[in-house]
Amino acid sequence: MNNDEPASTNRDTFGDAKHFTGLSDCQARDVKKLNFHFNASFTALNIAKLNAHQQQSGQKPFVFSMASVKRRALNDHLLDTFISTLGLSPTVIKSHPNYQNLGAYGVIAA
Repeated sequence: MNNDEPASTNRDTFGDAKHFTGLSDCQARDVKKLNFHFNASFTALNIAKLNAHQQQSGQKPFVFSMASVKRRALNDHLLDTFISTLGLSPTVIKSHPNYQNLGAYGVIAA
């Protein structure tokens, strides 16, 4: 570990929180409301990291991209919308071998 790693980790954490969990989108002026907003933003980020860490168990080094988490969620929602709008059988579609590839379309990190 070099001396730049903790600073880079903090920078990545704040960057992900600002870009993907709305850290800088609060317009409140009250300290309690600001604290709640900041805690909610970082909690969402930490839950996403925990979920990614559990899915990558045993892989070294740990790879995380909040952009990939967002992309997977969008893909899953879009696929579910297509399935329900077109009246398709979710069981048949989701058991297809290429379904996971569609869910990972555009994902940056593994």
